[in-house]
Amino acid sequence: MLPLLETALLPIGAERLRKEVRGFLAEQTAAGAFVGTCDSWLSGWDESFTEQLAARGWVGMTIPTKYGGHGRSALERYVVIEELLAAGAPVAAHWVADRQSAPSLLRYGTELQRQSFLPKIAQGRCFFAIGMSEPDSGSDLASVRTVAQRVKGGWELYGTKVWTSGAHRAHFFVVLARSEPLGPDRHAGLTQFIVNLRGQGVEIRPIPLLTGAHDFNEVVLNGVFVPDAHVLGEVGSGWRQVTSELGFERSGPERFLSTFLLLASLAHHLESSSSSTTAETEEIGELLARLITLRQMSLSVAAALSEGSEVDVQAALVKDLGTRFEQEVVERVRLVSHVFADQDAAPGTLAYHLARSTLHSPGFTLRGGTNEVLRGIVARALGHQ
Repeated sequence: MLPLLETALLPIGAERLRKEVRGFLAEQTAAGAFVGTCDSWLSGWDESFTEQLAARGWVGMTIPTKYGGHGRSALERYVVIEELLAAGAPVAAHWVADRQSAPSLLRYGTELQRQSFLPKIAQGRCFFAIGMSEPDSGSDLASVRTVAQRVKGGWELYGTKVWTSGAHRAHFFVVLARSEPLGPDRHAGLTQFIVNLRGQGVEIRPIPLLTGAHDFNEVVLNGVFVPDAHVLGEVGSGWRQVTSELGFERSGPERFLSTFLLLASLAHHLESSSSSTTAETEEIGELLARLITLRQMSLSVAAALSEGSEVDVQAALVKDLGTRFEQEVVERVRLVSHVFADQDAAPGTLAYHLARSTLHSPGFTLRGGTNEVLRGIVARALGHQ
């Protein structure tokens, strides 16, 4: 678990809340409800566990009580999610809905949309996926080719989305589509739509991971009808909405805690080894110092988001530095531990965590925007100063 490193950013009562979450997680692991795994926020899909969290008020924490949420602060939510991530808890089912779909609905959704979706999200019974990336587009969202055509009572969508985590299990995903012909301004004419993943015209094709697991998907939209009531925000304002949404997606602790269990396992391994060296201990110290710094950066973004500030540049920095850190943890552990990665090793062991992290690590710097695109965002912002 993470040390109790409270800062001035965290609200009064944060330590008490953290201990409550740790107590719950200790009970769950002792009962064998789950075994902590690296990258659990992407691949740890457990709807029963999500409902248990929701029953304790730890899903939909920032959703107002009038919509079935709990009216708590973004920083209180931060305390809960970093403990869940540090424990490798299976939180993938509700992750996208809780992290970014709910805030987008609160900011841009209609009253009917809020009443329809937010209470179910807070109950841990409505799951969302992300419909941004497309084949051959990489992280260049402005190049999307999914088309939304106006029809009576709504829109028809044609196109393909890719790398859509959990689409085969989720109920809805928010699709970015071009609702007007491409013009000189590539950022204009884009709109977001709430699409039923089980609706007519939706085809979901699995994209297996190196592990053989099925987390990612390609989603083909072939004339999918979306009623006007499921347009999210204003028609033509999709780019502005997506940019604000990415602040939530890129800045959270999942961008540097996906390999936390691996780092903690290495520390325990060296502590119990009679042959560990000072240099190996220093490796741990350096990685921990960087982890603490990333956490402070991420916390500051969470505080800014809670105030409604635009944080796309700061979020890009957290995501770039955090995911590169995660990949370096994998490489450092491999070199320092002298332990071979083994998918068949007992769950919870260093060999098990190393194998899982190694197979998942290529995706760390891809999902949520490649590092090259993120550095472009930062460079452009610096150039305008």
